[in-house]
Amino acid sequence: MGKIFDLDSPIMRVMNRIADLLILNMITLICCIPIITIGAALTAMHSVLLKMVRNKDSYIVRSYFQSFKRNFKQATILWLIFMAVFLFIAYDLYLILYSGMQFPRIVVWLLLFVAAALIIIMVYTFALEARFVNTVRGTFNNAVILMIAAFPRSLGILALTVLPLVLLYFSGTILQLFPILIMFGISAPAYGCAALYSPVFLKLEPKEEEEITPDDQWTVEEVPEEAQQSAEQESAGTVSEESAAASETPEEDTAAGAENEN
Repeated sequence: MGKIFDLDSPIMRVMNRIADLLILNMITLICCIPIITIGAALTAMHSVLLKMVRNKDSYIVRSYFQSFKRNFKQATILWLIFMAVFLFIAYDLYLILYSGMQFPRIVVWLLLFVAAALIIIMVYTFALEARFVNTVRGTFNNAVILMIAAFPRSLGILALTVLPLVLLYFSGTILQLFPILIMFGISAPAYGCAALYSPVFLKLEPKEEEEITPDDQWTVEEVPEEAQQSAEQESAGTVSEESAAASETPEEDTAAGAENEN
């Protein structure tokens, strides 16, 4: 019975993971409140989730805000681009549904297709921003390439991302799912997305090669500049003393030879 509640037991690992997702979801929601910071908040969330999926221990709050601060500028630019496109699509859908004008049904499906593709690209974009260093254009282009190259995984990412919205739509009222959404509405689906794109990222990351040093091989650490200067001064003093001693030796030998001749 005691082994069940050990820190390394499967049950405790699951409980710890649930607690981590709860904390991460709350932090992300708070950081998304200013609207303009949503990009940096999602990037920081994906940074933490990628470590969680790969079982790399880290302090959630500290790792989150380190990534938030590091990627704030570029993630904000990316988010403003996505927000502008989403608003444009939402406005078009609003006109089609509530303006009273007749539009071909293909237009509605086309807008929905673009919105779905944009959701997938957005997930990839902020995940790439959290893991790799690149320009805004390069990050966006890589996200589009990954969406196409890993298309089955992209469909899974889309399904997980829109799952909370689908549940809200079919639940009838937001009050039934509001507590669950507050606790896990963002981090839990994103955790599943991280599990899907992590193997793809591993193929893009450089392999870490471990250098094996033999027992008889010593590793020399870099010497500080002050130590190098003092060592050079000491070596220069030693050389000057040896030169002075060498110059004095012939004179002594010459004097000794003169005395012997006398």
